Amino acid sequence: MPRYRLTPTPAQQAVLAGHCAHARYVWNLAIEQHTHWKPGRQPAPGYTEQSRQLTQARAAFAWLAAGSQTVQQQALRDFAQAMSNFFAGTHGRPTWRKRGRHEGFRIVAVKPGDVRRVSRHVGQVKVPKVGWVSFRWSRPVPDGVKSYRITRDAAGRRHIAFAAVPAPIPAPGNGRRVGVDRGVAVLAALSTGDPLTVPGLNATEQRRLVRLQRKLARARRGSTRRATVKAAIARLKAREKDRRKDWVEKTGTDLARRFDVIAVEDLKIRNMTRSAKGTAEAPGKNVAAKAGLNRGVLASAWGALVARLEDKAPGRVVRVNSAYTSQRCSACGIVDRKSRQSQADFRCRSCGYAANADVNAARNIYHAAGHAVSAREGPGVAGPVHREPQRVLLSG
Repeated sequence: MPRYRLTPTPAQQAVLAGHCAHARYVWNLAIEQHTHWKPGRQPAPGYTEQSRQLTQARAAFAWLAAGSQTVQQQALRDFAQAMSNFFAGTHGRPTWRKRGRHEGFRIVAVKPGDVRRVSRHVGQVKVPKVGWVSFRWSRPVPDGVKSYRITRDAAGRRHIAFAAVPAPIPAPGNGRRVGVDRGVAVLAALSTGDPLTVPGLNATEQRRLVRLQRKLARARRGSTRRATVKAAIARLKAREKDRRKDWVEKTGTDLARRFDVIAVEDLKIRNMTRSAKGTAEAPGKNVAAKAGLNRGVLASAWGALVARLEDKAPGRVVRVNSAYTSQRCSACGIVDRKSRQSQADFRCRSCGYAANADVNAARNIYHAAGHAVSAREGPGVAGPVHREPQRVLLSG
């Protein structure tokens, strides 16, 4: 979904905040109704019944009637869809929405004239009860937009995302494929030998973040000083998040344009980042170390990179089993866990092949993808499997 930065006036900010509050309130009421349902009772109300109740509530409460019925009605539709996804087993159960964390609403049935361009870098969108709200025209708005979502992040910035599926990137047709190994120290290592690292905060910003976090620990809860420090931390975190998303988009586009087949590890990231705390009877081990590893994995955008690759290059992303990819020699195929001498170095004790450990794993993924594609579509699709020469030392 293409996202753009909103630039509303102070008066429009207040109305948009009210829309977010109403959408959150209606959603939480629907959550509460389903929470009280138990087996043996009457079924929890569905969308039709909740919509009727919303009409009665708007007639009874002036503050609710002052808001947009479109926003409130769509919150119920979103909840109904969330429950449908939960019962289908594709998503978890819908949870409560909190102020400051869940700030957004969705508008559907957008007309062609509801989005317009007013200058080279400024566009406007028509929002119910608000009017025309300006946004930065950073790139063309997709044609045929039917809905959009307006959100507010922790740094106080508002964005609008138009619901549109971008066209996939065509395959280059050169028969090339690449293996991608994902890690924490090096986010992604390619079988070509290129390491990819996601940009984050620089050294100056990291020091400032540490100082702000110390100030936050000393600030009294509910104080103005604490709110100011939290806002400053949120702005730094938002800057880091923006850089990470920008890197994912550009890297995904680059790989989709350069290679016909992109092989990645089939990792279960949710299982990998589970907490190690355990229970009171059976407490976990190395909880602090595991928490640090989880933060590193989540900050590395493993899932986002693969998700965007599958969007940009549908049908060209191959998931391979990650078992033993870091312990197998990409030159001779021997599996030996002692061959990985450190986090960065791999040296096969059988044939003497040496390489960066992540690059070696990426080449194993590369080879596995070649066999998988050949077995599925024929040997001519992915091209021949090229074994790298032995005893080649790559700089890490």
